[in-house]
Amino acid sequence: MTNTREMIVVGKLGSAYGIRGWLKVTAFTDEQEGIFAYSPWVIDIQGTKREIKVLEWRRHGSGVVCRLDGVDDRNDAERLTNAEISIGTEQLQTLPEDEFYWRDLVGCEVVNTQGYNMGAVSGLLETGSNDVLEVKAKSNDAFGKRERLIPFVTGQFVLEVDLAGKQIKVDWDPSF
Repeated sequence: MTNTREMIVVGKLGSAYGIRGWLKVTAFTDEQEGIFAYSPWVIDIQGTKREIKVLEWRRHGSGVVCRLDGVDDRNDAERLTNAEISIGTEQLQTLPEDEFYWRDLVGCEVVNTQGYNMGAVSGLLETGSNDVLEVKAKSNDAFGKRERLIPFVTGQFVLEVDLAGKQIKVDWDPSF
């Protein structure tokens, strides 16, 4: 497959399930079943990408399993074990103005209300109450910080997100 569209990994194929080509699926979506809302999938098998359709899926215990087009027996399924599942980003739903995909926040510079650049978002953490920005400074900054964890609470700590300018304005003390 020679496609240059932007892709995002949404899951991974697990071990073969049964003898008719079914596979266990690890979904990186909020809900396990959410991965099946996307079609087609692009699977990556040792660097070779292949577009594939899900023929059917079902819950199995605490997980999910699926049967893929062209995967007819256990041997076919075993060849796909551990393959990443990606989709084109054009398949992602458009979010309301005040919501963001984590992938869009990573790399944004974080600047506080006094104009102090705290670094860039390197990742996010999911907690029970709210998501948390992981902000890494390029080196130890004036406050001796290399990393900060800033709650992603809009209106309280996160004042403005400018995705086009790749900047997040926060109300956060740089010494904290």
